[in-house]
Amino acid sequence: MSRTTRLSSSLLRAAAVTGVAALTLTACGSGSGSGSSSSGSGEVKVGLITKTDTNPFFVKMKEGAEKAAKENGAQLSTAAGKFDGDNAGQVTAIENMVAAGVKGILITPSDSKAIVPAIEKARAKGVLVIALDTPTEPQSAVDALFATDNLKAGQLIGEYAKAAMKGKTAKIAALDLAPGVSVGVQRHDGFLKGFGATDKDVVCAQDTGGDQAKGQTAMENCLQKSPDINVVYTINEPAALGAYTALKAKGREKDVLIVSVDGGCTGTQAVKDGKIAATSQQYPLKMAAEGVKAVVTYAKDGKKASGYTDTGVTLITDKAQDGVTSKDTAYGLENCWG
Repeated sequence: MSRTTRLSSSLLRAAAVTGVAALTLTACGSGSGSGSSSSGSGEVKVGLITKTDTNPFFVKMKEGAEKAAKENGAQLSTAAGKFDGDNAGQVTAIENMVAAGVKGILITPSDSKAIVPAIEKARAKGVLVIALDTPTEPQSAVDALFATDNLKAGQLIGEYAKAAMKGKTAKIAALDLAPGVSVGVQRHDGFLKGFGATDKDVVCAQDTGGDQAKGQTAMENCLQKSPDINVVYTINEPAALGAYTALKAKGREKDVLIVSVDGGCTGTQAVKDGKIAATSQQYPLKMAAEGVKAVVTYAKDGKKASGYTDTGVTLITDKAQDGVTSKDTAYGLENCWG
């Protein structure tokens, strides 16, 4: 997609002072919009702030926002933290975008609680703020949330794992995200709900940060603690692939069931290859596209998006189980990201 990139000197100065990622203002499309925060050419200004600009999930989210901006005659500016958890970088990005006159900001909060004061300041100035993927705490701190139902995503793979075990006693390992992170908590709790289990039934739980190398180490630790583990829940597919590597090294990769969440292309391919039994696929491109449309609508007629919009989740597996709705990896690969 062709696009024109412009970087204002004021934003450059802000980035130099703060040391956070600079905001790149990208004008997409030639349509016109109205509203006090539209650009001089009539385009509505929309901001997108992600946790990082390297994670494939957020790369796809940015692509969705860029495409929607072009289709709806909006001018998109983007920013990202230097790392997952860079709240200061996101705060600065919000301040810079408000100063640049955006009509709305789409954000995946790195710290769901710490970002709230900056969001409140933006909303007080008439900026529509929509959280994508990760809710703020409280959720009401933003005007709206467009995201996967992470509890449902976890529940789907829990139901699948329960059915796939066919009555065998489960020895569950949980490779989680990090303490207190809402996405991780919801997926973990959803898995247990779907499986009909509780934390007492988990023989080993380790935090991975969603990282493949840490997932491998976590699985190695769990196998030392409980060598008879036969079900592995993972927060995402990188952690799942780390677990698979550890299991393969022990010759256990074929007798341990691994289930996960995300639906990235690498993870979906791993399902096709038999490394992961099933994954719950989510849709970052849709989150961003719907967010851009909501800001443009707000700029044109003042109508604010509100509440929670579920952007969908689909169980992907090539080994369907009775009573659990799923689609195969052909569908998953057509709709994956990354």
